[in-house]
Amino acid sequence: MAGRSKAQIAAELQTAFDKKALPTLEPGAMCYMLSKQGYITDRGGHWRPHVMFFVPLTEAKAWGANLPGSPILAAEDAQERLTIFMVPVGKWSDGTADSEQER
Repeated sequence: MAGRSKAQIAAELQTAFDKKALPTLEPGAMCYMLSKQGYITDRGGHWRPHVMFFVPLTEAKAWGANLPGSPILAAEDAQERLTIFMVPVGKWSDGTADSEQER
């Protein structure tokens, strides 16, 4: 990062993506967010237990995400060139039930 600003780093990453100097995200990347101690952001706080799947940028609706009644939520990140699918699950890593699921 060598003293660069956040904006400079973002611009350099954008250029690298455009030049295809960085590899495309491989299919199958995922993470488990099951700890009660985790949180999304300082502002957003604590969320439910869920698993996340990372795919190259795609339209979330094409996967059935963010539609009425769909259990799949998604965030499309054009700058990072990826889509993140989030699927809430019923239990935390300690085996206790997710209280949000009861609502």
